[in-house]
Amino acid sequence: MDTTDVETAAGPDLRHYLSILRGYWRGIVTILVAAVLVAFVWTLTQPKIYEASSSGLVAASGATNLGLATAGDTLAKSKATSYASIASTRPVAEAVKDELGLTTSENQLLNDVSVQVPADTAEIRVSALSEDPAQAQEIANAWVQVLAEEAAQIEAGEDEASPVLVRLMPLGRAALPTAPVSPDTRLALAIGAVAGLAAGLGYALIRHHLDRRIRSVDAVNRLGQSVVGTIPADERLGADRQIVDSGNAKTRDRAAHAFAESLRELRTNLAYMDVDHPPKIMVVTSSVPGEGKSSIASNLAVAIAATGRRTVLIDADLRRPVLTDLFGLPSGAGLTDVLSGAAEIDDVLMPYANAPALELLGSGRVPPNPSELLGSNAMKSLLQELAQDAVVLIDAPPLLPVTDAAILAKSADGALVTIKAGKTTIDELEKSLQNLNKVGAHVLGTILNQVPTSGADSAQYGYYGQYYYYASSDDSASSAAGPDAPSPGAHRSTAPDSASSPAPPQPAVAAVGAPMSRRARRANSAD
Repeated sequence: MDTTDVETAAGPDLRHYLSILRGYWRGIVTILVAAVLVAFVWTLTQPKIYEASSSGLVAASGATNLGLATAGDTLAKSKATSYASIASTRPVAEAVKDELGLTTSENQLLNDVSVQVPADTAEIRVSALSEDPAQAQEIANAWVQVLAEEAAQIEAGEDEASPVLVRLMPLGRAALPTAPVSPDTRLALAIGAVAGLAAGLGYALIRHHLDRRIRSVDAVNRLGQSVVGTIPADERLGADRQIVDSGNAKTRDRAAHAFAESLRELRTNLAYMDVDHPPKIMVVTSSVPGEGKSSIASNLAVAIAATGRRTVLIDADLRRPVLTDLFGLPSGAGLTDVLSGAAEIDDVLMPYANAPALELLGSGRVPPNPSELLGSNAMKSLLQELAQDAVVLIDAPPLLPVTDAAILAKSADGALVTIKAGKTTIDELEKSLQNLNKVGAHVLGTILNQVPTSGADSAQYGYYGQYYYYASSDDSASSAAGPDAPSPGAHRSTAPDSASSPAPPQPAVAAVGAPMSRRARRANSAD
């Protein structure tokens, strides 16, 4: 395997972990800050310990020439090691305790005092710890003094008249410490930061492992499904369902441009899904309520109708119909009346003024048996009749609560499953796809809805987090070019959908000028 293959194989893993960090950076930072604060508070609760150091030098006397001096130096270094061992004994601790009148035990004194001999020297360094800086200074000085006396007694032996060849001489008094050596605030904060970062990373990995919500296109692809549309979040849709005249309204809002462009891209992807046999009857559904399927179906219908293609939008959510309210059209007779034979289709289709090529078929009266009605032969015949000269979009109920959408998808060319980014779980999507597969319905793809366009989460979706458009002058030129002309700085879909590219194959008959109603066309045919 060459280097390119290795980098390609390692690349997705790195991007995966970086996406985890971006997705949970707030939690990581919170844990990091909390750990540093805990470390800081811990330093405030700990007693302040001061350290004082004193030293003594072991010297050999009687050297009259270089040879004796060298031998004396070697002897002094050897004695220094021996005296250091003596300095760590209880007799020395008892003598210091008695001299200073301390109440501290000998064992505690031995724990608070450390004795060191620097390498290749005859120096003995005594360091004493105490909560009182003055007491630390006194202990260090007294320890060296007592050690010197003990060493002198050992060297003198029983014959006090014989000369002492080696002695320990104190090298001055210890300085009064001015700053505590413990707790070490900097070290504590550094340890807290490292521990907090490690805990934060662990938290992010665990949350990511346990979080089953769909946050990226890759998560959908891993289920074997393609994402045919990525719809960014739009503030205009935040409060309630709403129709956005994408491509028609002039606006300087980048989010509005991104939303309009995403609908165009979705429209183009559907047209190029099967060039020879493009889908004409499409069911728009979701796994659970609240994922924006009705808004997607409505705005997609407006986007398709903006090209002049005759489009029929059917409200087949017979349990909770919303499309007539969404479009601001009167409710009344609709789909259920046509299926029951109480009304003719031409009498209940309602045109949408802002998109003349679009007609809406409301739900009608709520029936007691929605599933049976939607799965009837009358429904299949109606869809086939409408699809002869129109693109038919069906707003269907969610897949998991009821079976209506699965039944409709079997009668249609396929289903588009809406996913709300950061809300829909992998388990819900898998169950929805299983419901469609059980009835033999074709899944056209998924639509990732409400994708964030800013913040850390936007990086997981790549494109819309860095959406760019030119200045208002370019926006005006784009609007003048027509509803389908993309902005000059806009991201282009891999499939052409602009004025400079050939028009994609039309999934339905394209109308020239203002479209006529079905009744007017029948009258012309009769003439």
